[in-house]
Amino acid sequence: MNKTDLIEIMAQAADIPKASASRALDGMIEAITNSLLKGEAVAITGFGTLDVKQRKSRVGRNPKTGEAITIPAAKVLKFKVSKNLKEEINK
Repeated sequence: MNKTDLIEIMAQAADIPKASASRALDGMIEAITNSLLKGEAVAITGFGTLDVKQRKSRVGRNPKTGEAITIPAAKVLKFKVSKNLKEEINK
């Protein structure tokens, strides 16, 4: 499923025009992005939780040469699926 498919499904489910569904989806994405940029977790009941975590720098290996390299610290996005969704997927 891509964004266009999601907009179409949202428009049908809410009985609204696709343009309104598109604006709603864009607004939701913007709100989630802004919360994550502030360091806030985003919990959507029945779906899951998005959170930004800090990954420490670490030593890795260049697979081609075997040479040790330093992998820099980075922020990473983590998603934890809700219990309900996990159970639904595993039926």
